[in-house]
Amino acid sequence: MPEHEIPAGAMDDVDAVTHAVLTASRLLVAVSARSLAEVEERVTLPQVRMLMVLATRGATKLVTLADLLQVAPSTAMRMIDRLIAAGLADRRTNPTNRRETLLQLTEEGRHTVANVTARRRAEISAIVERLTPKQREGLVEALTAFNEAGGEPLAPALDDAEPYPLGWVDVPATHDA
Repeated sequence: MPEHEIPAGAMDDVDAVTHAVLTASRLLVAVSARSLAEVEERVTLPQVRMLMVLATRGATKLVTLADLLQVAPSTAMRMIDRLIAAGLADRRTNPTNRRETLLQLTEEGRHTVANVTARRRAEISAIVERLTPKQREGLVEALTAFNEAGGEPLAPALDDAEPYPLGWVDVPATHDA
């Protein structure tokens, strides 16, 4: 058999893994959608992503924000304008360069990010709890290998200053007193 041909059994294995990953991705999308249910009337998924980037980066220039989200600055401007109107973000003058405007979350925006993240974490945790310890170990190994194969770096620790490459952050849940 030539080197570039895949053995018949391996193709079936790739198809089986692909099917399992697609199924898992549907589950994760559903979990994410449910975690947004409380805020979906106020913000869209792309706007939540913008909120997540601002939660991670802090005060950010519009051009930087657009670059991080991989959208045109005009698109980022429309998105931030909607978030400002909703009371989730605001603009302020950069204290080190008064010609620049910085975008940041409001307290309500920070609360929204924490709420969405806590809901997503709780639902994923409930699913993981239904696995045996051996299945959990296998899942961690499989997902780590999958992430490495896809070029996704390890997620930063909660106290790490660097955000996820696409701007997501695992914000710890906040508990109201």
